[in-house]
Amino acid sequence: MDIEKTRKDFPILSTLVNGKPLVYLDNAATSQKPQQVIDVITNYYTKQNSNIHRGVHYLSQCATEAFEDSREKIRAFINAPQAKQIIFTKGTTDAINLIATGYGRKFIGKGDQVIISAMEHHSNIVPWQMLCEEKQASLKIIPINEKGEIIFEAFEKMLNPKVKLISICHVSNALGTINPVKEIIQKAHEFNIPVVIDGAQAVHFMKVDVQELDCDFYAFSGHKMFGPTGIGILYGKEALLNEMNPYQGGGDMIKTVSFEKTIYNEIPHKFEAGTPNIEAGIALGAAIDYINSIGIENIHAQEKELLEYATKKLTAIEGLQIIGRAKEKSGVISFIVNGLHPYDIGVILDKLGIAIRTGHHCTQPLMERLNLPGTARASFAFYNTINEVDTLVKGIEKAIQMLK
Repeated sequence: MDIEKTRKDFPILSTLVNGKPLVYLDNAATSQKPQQVIDVITNYYTKQNSNIHRGVHYLSQCATEAFEDSREKIRAFINAPQAKQIIFTKGTTDAINLIATGYGRKFIGKGDQVIISAMEHHSNIVPWQMLCEEKQASLKIIPINEKGEIIFEAFEKMLNPKVKLISICHVSNALGTINPVKEIIQKAHEFNIPVVIDGAQAVHFMKVDVQELDCDFYAFSGHKMFGPTGIGILYGKEALLNEMNPYQGGGDMIKTVSFEKTIYNEIPHKFEAGTPNIEAGIALGAAIDYINSIGIENIHAQEKELLEYATKKLTAIEGLQIIGRAKEKSGVISFIVNGLHPYDIGVILDKLGIAIRTGHHCTQPLMERLNLPGTARASFAFYNTINEVDTLVKGIEKAIQMLK
């Protein structure tokens, strides 16, 4: 892959920050967008802007066709059996809330259990807490070891007839741990327990095949895979989606409405009430086209190379400790430096044009488990370079020199 040529697709990467070339290493929070995606959004508002699924006129038909073409691209991208199993949501958080509401309220009751892991993002904790509180169910937590890996033997012991759902991240946003989700799903299905996979940190760099995984639900966001914000996807098995209640009521999710009774629409429309984020839905298809043009294998290889190089260079810095040493990791490195607050490191790096994330990364229970107030986090995308890693290392060394 010609990285320098590819970087030209991302106009923001030529930005100067504080007079320095931007080094963007906050990709776990959100990724940058290629011109090809930006152009699709512009094209929608200049040539296609219209509501979908409603109008018989030309513009409405154009927008509807583009929106549904995108749904088909997403289906193919994760190898879902049918396009109707692809639900457009506002993002991963919205998708998980949809499951908690549509599935959880119907099938989880008093005395039941929901399992998550100790490394979950708040968006895969809070909806289940709310559900368990409402239904008088219990939330159980899979423990992790010191490397930041789930303890599989402990997970196996947690399985019993009371467990009605498991929801776990494919990749940890704070530690970079790649979880053995296929093995988790296989073990859960021995007890007929459905499994939700939060794929927000996974789909942009690794091949996801929902049929091979045999997951019951898979959720992810557009903005972390070089697409727009405000759009996400929930994949679900057809039988489960058909059994679930609608998440929200409104237009487009109905077949008929009278003051006496409403007949709901079929999937996916049953879960897509109101006018969706049309341009973002169409542009997400463009983001998938872009990923396919680069090649998910090439993206994976580039991020792996960056991770290995950065791990080696950062480990050599005296007083720096990498948090999360799982055997299988994504391009995420969380770290602390003895005696320094992560926030202060982040501020100095920003003055040098280097964007990282500091804090608890919306994983406060994980930070409590690690006995840390937070970490600094560098997260890579395929458009990052070895030179940028070297710039990060020099920046951290300078921050240490200034703060000590």
